Amino acid sequence: MIHSVRFTCVLDTNVIYPIDIRDLLFWFASYDLFTPKWSKHIFTEWENIMKRKGIPDEEIKKRLNKAQCAFPDALVDNYEALVNSLELPDEKDRHVLAAAIKTNANIIVTNNLKDFPAAYLATFGLTAKTADDFITDTIDLNPDLAMEAFRALVLNRTNPNLGEFEVLDRFRKNGLIDSANYLHALL
Repeated sequence: MIHSVRFTCVLDTNVIYPIDIRDLLFWFASYDLFTPKWSKHIFTEWENIMKRKGIPDEEIKKRLNKAQCAFPDALVDNYEALVNSLELPDEKDRHVLAAAIKTNANIIVTNNLKDFPAAYLATFGLTAKTADDFITDTIDLNPDLAMEAFRALVLNRTNPNLGEFEVLDRFRKNGLIDSANYLHALL
């Protein structure tokens, strides 16, 4: 079983911004299926995306604050000195790897695998996985607790209030096809 104290994942911006992916990851983390980590750079990127999408400033502050309050130990500090020494296909992703190295993470959860070469990450004891692969693996390792977290997500969901199958459809539309199918099979 993965226990959150030992299994640490840096969540890239592209898995935090889509609300449906973020919700499932955050519910899994709140059920101690893993420990989430992020950097101030990741939160700045998230904030900038929300601004570009026209989300009101008050709502942006609310979302950022909720994430920080829910996971007060998630913010990785003192990773900046590592950034310039790292080599990735996209220089803008170096801060994600730096945060992962600094916090001794196991996995970077990102939907941009091409920007995180497996061989290079392995030199730091890291791997990168898409949100769908990571969530599917997490369900596989602890299906009962994963289902409990999923059901809590559905019960606590408002605006709009959706049932289990509607939430699963939203997951599929956001690229969580295998995860949604796995959860569906467990219902």
